[in-house]
Amino acid sequence: MNTDVWAPGLGAMLRNARRRARLTQEQLAGLSTVSVRAIRDLEQERVTRPRKETLTLLADAMRLDGTQRAALELAVDGVAGESLLGDVYGADLAPPPTALHPLAGRRSELHTLLTLLGTGKERLLTVVGVPGVGKSRLVQEAVTVIHDRDRTPVLWVTGDRLSAPGAARVAVSRPTGPQATLVRWVRSSLDQRPGPDGGRHEELVSVIRDRPTLLVLDGHEEAAATSPALLSLLRSCPRLVVLITARRPNPVPGSRLFPLAPLPVADPEDESALGLMLLHASHMRPDLAPDDELVQTLAEICHTLDGLPGALEAAASWLLLYSPEQLLSVARKDPLALVDAPASAPAGDDSCLSAALRDAVRDLPARLLPLLETTAALPRPWTTDEMSAVPFAQPPSAHDLHALLLRGLIRQVPVAPGQPPRFCVLNVVRRLAGSTSLPHVSGRQRRPILDTQAA
Repeated sequence: MNTDVWAPGLGAMLRNARRRARLTQEQLAGLSTVSVRAIRDLEQERVTRPRKETLTLLADAMRLDGTQRAALELAVDGVAGESLLGDVYGADLAPPPTALHPLAGRRSELHTLLTLLGTGKERLLTVVGVPGVGKSRLVQEAVTVIHDRDRTPVLWVTGDRLSAPGAARVAVSRPTGPQATLVRWVRSSLDQRPGPDGGRHEELVSVIRDRPTLLVLDGHEEAAATSPALLSLLRSCPRLVVLITARRPNPVPGSRLFPLAPLPVADPEDESALGLMLLHASHMRPDLAPDDELVQTLAEICHTLDGLPGALEAAASWLLLYSPEQLLSVARKDPLALVDAPASAPAGDDSCLSAALRDAVRDLPARLLPLLETTAALPRPWTTDEMSAVPFAQPPSAHDLHALLLRGLIRQVPVAPGQPPRFCVLNVVRRLAGSTSLPHVSGRQRRPILDTQAA
């Protein structure tokens, strides 16, 4: 066993544990038989080869429980951490992030997702959709149900390595203590290719083994680098299930896609965008009476903002500044002006929804850009035949239209039974598409984006 591996952060973890135990360095030295100088050197990270025996003495003196001990072991040495995690790994050590707000709508999507996961046949699933549609929140709700029902450990991994800039974040609590350490260890394991020298990757396999585990990769946009590790984990851990959230189809071989569409704009029920908007409006402006006029105004705002949960929540926060009628007027002129809450999204912030939407358009393959721009200028809604009648330098294929649908930039709209499917570009995307300089469309002049109210 290699005990020469040093992980930065042990000193802070040891110092915080000592303070939580209400012990001074001198008191801890007396209880553990470890010298004050050795404790000071450990807390200041002057020791490059901490001994496991020393940490055991300190953990005993501070009366640390199993998960706290696991955090110390993981911070020092992955192998030592693995041997300890093999005993304590379970639902208590690996819970899902706690949701800060209840899930609104998505009852049918949640049921479908739970059914797919409950069969045991779907072990690699990617929830894909436009930023702000609620991918992370839906997955968080599903894994929480499974964790609470079946006591299944949930490894929720997100961060700079796995998330694209501008990705919208779900409102969940961040892992702390042993859970945060475990997540960092899992992330580093995914960065390593499997093999004889797989290191932490092989350790992760030895911890999970045949135990039921849910691994969530939230905002996993670049899958090529981690695909070998993920596939190796799935082969080696027969009861492991991997869920990915991404704004575009993920190139992980064998992954099933679960496209997530915006909420329908229907009536003030819990399952609709209007129901969600009414809820947010009541929080921001409890003085507003939910009469027919307000309901109609908010319904039009929901339509203009495409039923995107993230955009609706942000737009409702603007009710402190605008009346509902003013808010609708702003939404008609520029929907993007409302998709960032004023208190949490300063101009230029890469984490805001508008930046994520711009990235979703900017990252499109070159062949899809002219199709998006052209369909953004078509009268809405339109059929594939109407779209095909528009002259292109290179006519788009059905695969191209399908790719835009998967990314959530185009959505299918309800039609009467027996009618051909109709589609539209999201309002929050149309202005972005119209402002993109694209010389690929021939035989027509660039047309201004259609007024949302007319649509």
